[in-house]
Amino acid sequence: MNQSVKPRRKNTNDILSSLQSEISHSFTKKRFVVDAKDFSRNRSLSFSVSILFMINFLTKSLSLEIVNFLSFFKRKEIPQKSFSKSAFVQARKKIKPEVFSYLNEKLTEEFYTDNSTVKTRFSGKRILSVDGSRLTLPRTRELEKIYGRTKNQTETYIIQGKACVLYDVLNKIGVGGVLSSVDTDERIQAKQLLGYCRKGDLIIYDRGFASFDFMYEHKEKQLDFVMRMRLDFSLVVRDFVAGGQDSQVLTMQPGKNTNLQGKTYDKDTSLIVRLLRIVLPGGEIEVLATSLEDEIQYKTEIFKDLYFERWKIETYYDELKNKLKIEEFSGYSNQSILQDFYATLLVSNIQSLIVGELNEELQEKKDTKKYIYKVNTSLSYGFLKDRIIGLLFSNSDMNKAIEELKTLFKAHLIPIRPQRSNKRNIGKYKARAKPIVSKNQKNSL
Repeated sequence: MNQSVKPRRKNTNDILSSLQSEISHSFTKKRFVVDAKDFSRNRSLSFSVSILFMINFLTKSLSLEIVNFLSFFKRKEIPQKSFSKSAFVQARKKIKPEVFSYLNEKLTEEFYTDNSTVKTRFSGKRILSVDGSRLTLPRTRELEKIYGRTKNQTETYIIQGKACVLYDVLNKIGVGGVLSSVDTDERIQAKQLLGYCRKGDLIIYDRGFASFDFMYEHKEKQLDFVMRMRLDFSLVVRDFVAGGQDSQVLTMQPGKNTNLQGKTYDKDTSLIVRLLRIVLPGGEIEVLATSLEDEIQYKTEIFKDLYFERWKIETYYDELKNKLKIEEFSGYSNQSILQDFYATLLVSNIQSLIVGELNEELQEKKDTKKYIYKVNTSLSYGFLKDRIIGLLFSNSDMNKAIEELKTLFKAHLIPIRPQRSNKRNIGKYKARAKPIVSKNQKNSL
């Protein structure tokens, strides 16, 4: 009789080892060079070394970053030819930005496969969230043509792109992301990201994503959703609000003005959706639509906290902008912008794996202190800079590098203070040229 193998507890070393192999694998190089002849000669910058260099938080001048990068090889007594800024610029032109997206996909695949440390809800569902945010880009003609202008009432304008990320709110993993023109509909971006989802995943959305078409797409792909609705979204929603019930399973149909061209449904297609009334502390009413129809298995009272989990993706964007400095791009071409964007998502996941493992170790230890402590996120990125090379360099002792990082992280812990809340400043990133760092938050990169 065959018995199913139980998932084992994977540590960070196991997961990053697979990423290390992918970076140095000839298949990766062959697939993601711009031309088949690229990196065929023995140059000072190989494909894998170029990848490592771009992953190492390129937030300072390239000349300084190159000196810091080469010092790692010198300290470790590893042969590596010096290279100039011009040599790197030429090398990066030969690399497709999608290589970092591919590496991130391989990293997350290793994390989620047969791993008992993966956090899920409702008998194995991943709890994901999708949201968009604007990124301010360098002001060049190429980027303006691709991403468009963002203007105010005057003739002054900046160049911005719209980032959209699929984020695992329980495991703090950026599963996938896209960067598009600023006027791209978030639902179009979200549909692209559904390709990263697995059957049965539960995805949480803000009200900007709500539509019959989008909910129908989830049903087709056997994905669950929790979606905030505008109170005037449709007659069905308005009647539900007026009826005063906390939960009701209803039938929805496409709106009268819905464009059905190219759709797999018609005007008479119906969709069963459960609507929930959520009363906020101030007395305001929110309406959530969900595919979790079973009112016995999924009690109404769980949805307020479940929807609140979506807030973690807002915190994630704050990390990308203010701690990882994603908007301080290392180049001006669209290829450089996309390389930096995908590389930052990858680096964020590497940090999250190490910090998550350490935070679990800290919580397992019984302590008589007033607070439970966690890793200081901002400092953890600062400590990871340069050391990430040791983590991913194929000849390095990864376990030693991870333990060194953990020791540094543990020396700078901060307390978790429960029931703290901060008022959301809507639009604070919308019309600025550079990231704003508050006075009590200093740069760590």
